[in-house]
Amino acid sequence: MLRSMYSAITALGLHQTYMDVVANNLANVNTTAYKTSRVDFKAQISQLLSAGNAPTAATVTPSLGGRNAVQVGLGVQLGAITKVMTQGALRSTGRVTDLAVQGDGFFVLDDGTQGHAYTRDGAIDVGQDGKLSQINSALHVLGWQVSPTTGLIDTTGPLTAITVPTNSSLARKTANLTLNGNLDATTAAAGTVASTLAVFDSLGTQHNVTLTFTRNAGMSWALTATETDADITALALGGDTTANFLATGQWDTANTATTLTLTLGNGATTPQAVTVDLSKLTMLDEASTAAQASQDGLAAGTLTGLSVVSDSGRVVGLYSNGMTQDIGQVALASFVNPNGLLSAGQNLLRPWLNSGDPQIGTPGSGARGTIASGYLEGSNVDLAQEFTNMITAQRGFQANSRVITTSDEMLQELISMKR
Repeated sequence: MLRSMYSAITALGLHQTYMDVVANNLANVNTTAYKTSRVDFKAQISQLLSAGNAPTAATVTPSLGGRNAVQVGLGVQLGAITKVMTQGALRSTGRVTDLAVQGDGFFVLDDGTQGHAYTRDGAIDVGQDGKLSQINSALHVLGWQVSPTTGLIDTTGPLTAITVPTNSSLARKTANLTLNGNLDATTAAAGTVASTLAVFDSLGTQHNVTLTFTRNAGMSWALTATETDADITALALGGDTTANFLATGQWDTANTATTLTLTLGNGATTPQAVTVDLSKLTMLDEASTAAQASQDGLAAGTLTGLSVVSDSGRVVGLYSNGMTQDIGQVALASFVNPNGLLSAGQNLLRPWLNSGDPQIGTPGSGARGTIASGYLEGSNVDLAQEFTNMITAQRGFQANSRVITTSDEMLQELISMKR
């Protein structure tokens, strides 16, 4: 009878642990990227009352069958509390720096140690220091910064905090320029048509150049370029400096490229070569309208926002002049056994004895999942399952408490035999 009481006592404690795990799962039903836990019980040691025996040999008379061992179990013990690492549902937040991992993988956070901390909570913001930080823990998000010299992201290099150049400006020099419109076919020989071209240098400064078409004999025009800009120390027109047209008034494709070269004295990249596309011009009997249609340079613009490329996790800066520039790329870590990670609070996980070492790489590579920008991962707590577990834990506790009271009554009857 005492044996039954001790067995029931082990079960009472474990069913209380079972309820603790269920309560924690329910408490975190709305915690970002929370992974539910499951309790596994295992039988405790059993006492051997009889070893049993094997069957007797067929030659022995009488021939007897074997007997099984006789054992009495001595209760239950905790087998494991296991995280269930299934994907949680994604919910839209409208914030581009809110990131969710689709598939396996964890964001890498700088906790001041070489081991780092890991999380699937992708609620990220730009801190006052300009670095991407995880909101709940305030730890910096690690990845790879774009190289200022090459403009490329080297994902084979060491991890670093991703810094957003919040006060940066960006300009783009003009490399290609296009004209369209018409050159009047009735223009007399030596007559001219002038068009003003706007060219941006590498500093975002605009320079105006006048391109002059002078009518030659037949269906051709001579090209010359002039300027009155003090920043331009020399100006040259190279390549094909004659514009030829067909008898139909259309551009003669036999023309080769025309190049405008500016030598600048204001500190911008020099010399600056600009390819001038004249193939959209016509030469018809109507007023001259030749003018600049487009050019690919941009004046200086300031950083106005961020964008995170879904799937790859590239962080891109958006500038007021319409330019975009890569800033960095978020890293993901995968583990051989993510269930072996140790919970450290604040939605953080740390490598532990059975998790394996982190395998760092880009989203979508190896066993790592992809990133969804503008979403957060919800918990994977199943309310129906947890309420069922709650009933199971309560009934298990209740049944084992009845074993104790019943064993007590049996002991009471045994003591009463003395009367």
